[in-house]
Amino acid sequence: MRLGACGLGLALLALGCGAGSGGIGAVSCGGSTHAAATPAPGSEMPRSIVDPYLKIQLALADDSMDEVKANAGNIATAASGLGAPAMKIDTTALQLASATELDDARVKFGALSEAIDTYATGLKLTMPEGVRVAFCPMAQKPWMQQGSAINNPYYGKSMQTCGSFR
Repeated sequence: MRLGACGLGLALLALGCGAGSGGIGAVSCGGSTHAAATPAPGSEMPRSIVDPYLKIQLALADDSMDEVKANAGNIATAASGLGAPAMKIDTTALQLASATELDDARVKFGALSEAIDTYATGLKLTMPEGVRVAFCPMAQKPWMQQGSAINNPYYGKSMQTCGSFR
């Protein structure tokens, strides 16, 4: 049986605490069993991550905090079911959910964008149809968006078209 670092550590902890009678399959990580559904290489990036992410990207590009907290929470929930490779997405989404000001949200969105980009690149996942990866040379960060015109979430309305598609 193959266990990720989280599952192995929790399994050892559970056995050390006398909780071994339920078997390794009973050990949980983050509230769910550690039989995570990491997407297969070459498959599509999960919509459970992409759809709420795109709502945040649009809100920040429009200089708005609407949609940010709730959708960041949705991303964290979805990422927690994707296994250890998605841990950075989960962590950065939770940090973004705690943002109260636009500038802070943009910084935390940058960290989330990098985590998603690294995850997708590392697992060789494709973006859903119509979703493209763009890059802001000023923020030095990637982001995903729909549409053919750049819609920069890092500078919003002040620099709406700054950036380029990869």
